[in-house]
Amino acid sequence: MGCGLVLAGPAAAQTPTAPAEEAPGAEQIGEATPETNVVPLPGAPTSFADLAEQLVDAVVNVSTSQDVGASERLEMPDLPEGSPFREFFEEFFNNQRPGLNRPRRVNSLGSGFVIDESGIIVTNSHVIADADEIIVNFNDGTELPAELVGIDEKTDMAVLRVEPATPLKAVHFGDSDTLRVGDWVVAIGNPFGLGGTVTAGIVSAQKRDIQAGPYDSFIQTDAAINRGNSGGPLFNMKGEVVGINTAIISPSGGSIGIGFAVPSNLASSVINQLVEFGETRRGWLGVRIQTVTPEIAESLGMDRARGALIAGVTEGGPAEEAGMQTGDVVLSFDGRDVSEMRQLPRIVADTAIGETVDVVVLRDGEEQVLSVVVGRLEEATEARVPSESEPEAEEPAAVDQGITSLGLRLGELTPERRSEFGIDDGLEGVVVLEVVEGGPAEDKGIETGFVISEVSQERVRTPQQFEDAVARLREMGRKSALLLTAAPGGDLQFIVVPLPE
Repeated sequence: MGCGLVLAGPAAAQTPTAPAEEAPGAEQIGEATPETNVVPLPGAPTSFADLAEQLVDAVVNVSTSQDVGASERLEMPDLPEGSPFREFFEEFFNNQRPGLNRPRRVNSLGSGFVIDESGIIVTNSHVIADADEIIVNFNDGTELPAELVGIDEKTDMAVLRVEPATPLKAVHFGDSDTLRVGDWVVAIGNPFGLGGTVTAGIVSAQKRDIQAGPYDSFIQTDAAINRGNSGGPLFNMKGEVVGINTAIISPSGGSIGIGFAVPSNLASSVINQLVEFGETRRGWLGVRIQTVTPEIAESLGMDRARGALIAGVTEGGPAEEAGMQTGDVVLSFDGRDVSEMRQLPRIVADTAIGETVDVVVLRDGEEQVLSVVVGRLEEATEARVPSESEPEAEEPAAVDQGITSLGLRLGELTPERRSEFGIDDGLEGVVVLEVVEGGPAEDKGIETGFVISEVSQERVRTPQQFEDAVARLREMGRKSALLLTAAPGGDLQFIVVPLPE
């Protein structure tokens, strides 16, 4: 059975393994052995009991329920005339009793933890999604109804509020950036509805991207995390929350030692906004970006693959107003280096709205510094409406090109071709009319109807301009061409196509 990514939603506990004895040589801490030049380190803690005792009262079970509606009547299956079963099914479905398929109430369990003694509780958004009722169960048996303060699906965070009779036991966030692979961590939660369960393990990896959202940067741990642990805390050995347990990879839904937690440094800023505003207020740049691959880096003359390549600029957005262009590579934002593409959305999101920051971009082989006023990310996606105020100009007859060296037959964009291929009026460039089977372009996924707007950051509007740009790349000794392309009606994307010998 294949493994799958599972949100650690309702619930199972694995018995924590027995603590290990101290490693041999632990008494010689600080003295490297001559043979290996490695400093011996102590073994596992002899017990997690003191830590667990201090923390377990701050961890809660989150119980939710919701009414699941149902259709008033079950639909009869479509059976052919003459079927021996048709008469039987007709009698059954025509005599359904009212309420036969009535709504039912569904319950689920997850975890959470108290961050303020007045009654502020953190959990995962998927734990309380669509809930009609939320009940928080404490370690001493107390049950309190909870109200939803705010939710952020992009980071899978939610904040609840309860009204306790006395101050609650609360825990605090630590600095997840100080975690190192191999550090001990402790998870406390509600696996499979069993209540407060403590497991321990180490940090297996940092900054994992599991394709769960735009700000993925998960802590990976082998501490046992199961269904029902979602929303529970991951503690360091100081008793500080360094992560919020969210998902596991498992073939069966149980722990196999691959669990993921949202880092506290990412979660805390989101949680603070939810507590203060009831919503998130993230910074917004207004660009579409893609990864700078080694091939793209070579085609742009970069020394190595780094940064975030701008594949599109939102009209009227902060980036456009600052002069950023498609094809720019963002190297740093507000003094923070962008070593890989997925860092940029997180850095921008954490920047204060309205703040003016310096952005270093690589354009035409040279670094430029642009000043950007950070906007606010709006949750709603705005549809681009083509302008109707400008009259349509008559276009000259199209001039097509034979098969190019990249294995493409290209043509100029005309109203007829826009209509034929469903090409957006806002796209400019040359249209792909034919792709040679087995050619360089086909191997990279270019298809008939694609529009090519640029060749290595040089605009092309005719097939001849395309061929001239490719010829110049050959003269420069380049091994590939960086094409800015768009599928019909789709977003722009850079594709690197090798130049044949």
